[in-house]
Amino acid sequence: MIKFLDLQQINAPYAEAFRTKLDAALAKGWFILGDEVTRFETDFAAYCGVKHCIGVANGLDALTLIFKSYIELGRLQPGDEVIVPANTYIASIIAVMQAGLTPVLVEPDAQTFNLDPRQITEKITPKTKALLAVHLYGQLCDMHAIIGIAKSHHLLVVEDAAQAHGAAIGDMKAGNFGDAAGFSFYPGKNLGALGDAGAVTTNDDALAAMVKSLRNYGSETKYYNDHIGVNSRLDELQAAFLNVKLPDLDTQNRARRTIAQYYLENISNDKIVLPAYQFSDHHVFHQFVIRTAHRDELQAFLKSNDIETLIHYPVPPHKQKALSCWNHLSFPITEQIHREVLSLPISPVMTPDEVAHITNILNQY
Repeated sequence: MIKFLDLQQINAPYAEAFRTKLDAALAKGWFILGDEVTRFETDFAAYCGVKHCIGVANGLDALTLIFKSYIELGRLQPGDEVIVPANTYIASIIAVMQAGLTPVLVEPDAQTFNLDPRQITEKITPKTKALLAVHLYGQLCDMHAIIGIAKSHHLLVVEDAAQAHGAAIGDMKAGNFGDAAGFSFYPGKNLGALGDAGAVTTNDDALAAMVKSLRNYGSETKYYNDHIGVNSRLDELQAAFLNVKLPDLDTQNRARRTIAQYYLENISNDKIVLPAYQFSDHHVFHQFVIRTAHRDELQAFLKSNDIETLIHYPVPPHKQKALSCWNHLSFPITEQIHREVLSLPISPVMTPDEVAHITNILNQY
């Protein structure tokens, strides 16, 4: 069986370095907000090209804390509208709601799966105060168009960069386009920890200070609390593991692009729609997502040929039980995407033979 994602193999080269980090943490006895977190925040900020990185517990908290911080700073008010792509993972929407804001869903671009700037302008109202640009599957949104719209309407731009570590346009990377960005380092991400982890990046000094306070009970000085915060701190040990892996991120992203390019140049089946990609650094292929009207049949066919696939995602947010107040809504493009998408194996540890085998099987379908 070709695994969809072999985390054991991905992390195996780092095992000795991980153990060294664990031994050092045990010897030091400092487990919360220590030197490893500070080092990761410094290095990841430099990697993204931003002034600030604030480590938090997970990607959902990263986004939620951005929005809550803007409310604390008076840049947003409870109930303000945030435009969000309808086909995103539900976490993007939960973050907006948990901050006390109102998500407004828009259809994506059917080719890129990302926010469609044309749809954004149609949804802007006097209550709209922010845009949430989700770089879905590792592909950057059309940030130049989105930022242009935001500037003309005086809107904040928040990036959901949970799947886009290292994606870039020229020298500018994900996490440095908008006013702030949320990252996830869930184990399966391109830069994955060995548990939950996340971060906020921004060039805004005031926002960085507020996120740093809110992640730690609203406290800047121990036992003195200025805000109603939460406990959402990047774990010291997970930061240590991320420090080990960060230097290899660009190399591994290039490996993903190489596999994606092979798929794109060699998969030839009129039943399969391939993802849009211009062979640039704007896509880091967290997922390689194809579409087919026969998704379940194709997935079963691949499984019968020992190829594991996943569906990202089978149910759109507005059809989830948790969001039953939206179940009556209709987003035809989003609903078609969720019916048809299938994610193929793609990871830096796949062999050329595995990639060729998957391609040959797809062409036989």
